[in-house]
Amino acid sequence: MDTISCILLFLLTITFILFLANTILKPNHKKKKLPLPPGPKGLPIVGNLFQLGHKPHQTLATLSKTHGPIMTLKLGQITTIVMSSSETAKSTLQIHDNFLSNRKIPDAMKGYNQDRYSLPFIPVSHRWRDLRRICNNLLFSNKNLNANEQLRCDKILELFNDIKKSMLKGEAVNVGRLAFKTTINLLSNTIYSVDLIRSADKAGEFKEVIVSIMKEVGRPNLADCFPVLKVVDPHGIRRRTGSYFERLMKIFKGLVEERLKQRKESGYNTKNDMLDAMLDNAQHNGSEMYKDKIERLSVDLFVAGTDTVTSTVEWTMAELLRNPEVMSKAKSELEKTIGKGKLVEESHIERLPYLQAIVKEIFRLHPAVPLLLPRQAEVDLDMHGYTIPKGSQVLVNVWANGRDPNLWDNPNLFSPERFLGSEIDFKGRSFELTPFGAGRRICPGLPLAIRLLFLMLGLLINCFNWELEGGIKPEDMDMDETFGLTLEKTQPVLAVPTKTTN
Repeated sequence: MDTISCILLFLLTITFILFLANTILKPNHKKKKLPLPPGPKGLPIVGNLFQLGHKPHQTLATLSKTHGPIMTLKLGQITTIVMSSSETAKSTLQIHDNFLSNRKIPDAMKGYNQDRYSLPFIPVSHRWRDLRRICNNLLFSNKNLNANEQLRCDKILELFNDIKKSMLKGEAVNVGRLAFKTTINLLSNTIYSVDLIRSADKAGEFKEVIVSIMKEVGRPNLADCFPVLKVVDPHGIRRRTGSYFERLMKIFKGLVEERLKQRKESGYNTKNDMLDAMLDNAQHNGSEMYKDKIERLSVDLFVAGTDTVTSTVEWTMAELLRNPEVMSKAKSELEKTIGKGKLVEESHIERLPYLQAIVKEIFRLHPAVPLLLPRQAEVDLDMHGYTIPKGSQVLVNVWANGRDPNLWDNPNLFSPERFLGSEIDFKGRSFELTPFGAGRRICPGLPLAIRLLFLMLGLLINCFNWELEGGIKPEDMDMDETFGLTLEKTQPVLAVPTKTTN
């Protein structure tokens, strides 16, 4: 054997010995897979499905007291991880946001193919970024919101006049219905320069469609738990939501077609609304902002924007009527800051800390979307000593966070004072209070919703006194809630407005 062969043989031998030594003698540092989070024992096939009941947010909050703030449930074939603390919410919405940004899409959203276009549900993608950019730059930027401030003032004045008419007649006001009418007309004027609803009766019909969508999307659905059943739509949920989405699309298609027709006419004067801005954006930038996308985005904005604001206004008035001492403090602050009986302007909001505290307390006790929208893990994740498996559905129970005794003293007590002097906010930075979500999927309409919410509440509190219809005592108010994608008050707030004394 020549010298070169001997050297090669020697090197090969040494390499083999080193390989064996490394394999046999070196401790095995391979990462051991962590277990799933604990959870309640379920039944064969259906798992924990029948344990959820009619109010899953409450059931899950109760179960978390036994099984912990990060919990596993088996909903049919779907592994579901439920987060029920500020720490687990932060892990989901911030720390691991990159791997938890996409949605577990409810089968209900596939009605009329809305899932393919819906901003809250489509995957993070070029299309999603384009829609977010439109919302952030064309719809909800501070510049555009400031430019439309007078429009909001006009709609608030219309709300004042509607309530005044009822006051003069001694009639009760359906607070939720009037708040809905104001919200939807504000949105329709901001985007299309028209009032979509002109009467309270029409508001009731339109509100029923929106609420029905929210209830159907939030309703337990066997098709979501057993994907094979999607073919048959076992509860008819997708069929019903499809009909609701189609009804809304017909309205928006008509508005867009009418505008396109107007823009082709000579001498067209721009309306300086969001529809013209979106059409100009499509024309100048060669983007994919075609009319179909505008119509689909309108469905998202009107469904998500109107129901959440309306629900929050209604819950706030319910709590204020049930807690007259809080109402009195709010009236006193408004009287000292802007004068009794005057309408609140947006410049006043920062000078109303008690009203801000009331809104935060409502978000804590009555978050509009109690479980946020479902997320889906794109990879296996290690979180708080457990594995969150790829493909699992992840829910953040903000309703449970808001009533966590580890975070709040007397958590079931309505007490705005807890937020006075507190730096906790609701804009995605404080994970004790995330009613609008956080991270990349935070609600894009938050800036408009907050402005409108304060304007309406300021009017209701400062410009009128209120008595519950039928002589109902405040302590006897029905405060039951109905679960859907949003948390509705089961019984509407019906109250008779009376004049404030100057």
